[in-house]
Amino acid sequence: MRLTWPPALALLVMLATNSPARPVEPEPTELVDSQHCMFCHTPDMPFLAPSFHQIAQRYRDVPHAEAQLAIKLRLGGRAHWGDTPMPTAGERGGPLSPAQARRLARWVLGQ
Repeated sequence: MRLTWPPALALLVMLATNSPARPVEPEPTELVDSQHCMFCHTPDMPFLAPSFHQIAQRYRDVPHAEAQLAIKLRLGGRAHWGDTPMPTAGERGGPLSPAQARRLARWVLGQ
């Protein structure tokens, strides 16, 4: 089979510009471990707190969700999912920088 230039060029452009809508954020294992996230959360089943998947679903269409979750990860928050509030980063495992909190939030939202 022989391709002519216009179809071949169109195919090349299509392949070059076709990218996934949202790349999957790799798990920030060191942050998940140091903040003891798995003490209360699991990837896909509620435990003492909602699963990462449930959090991602709830915030899927919320504007500025990453920023909201990053703040909650750093400062804690009242109980939105039950009776247990989100503890502060210091209560969970130590300080969490704004960049680290955004990275964790991005990962959770990608679940």
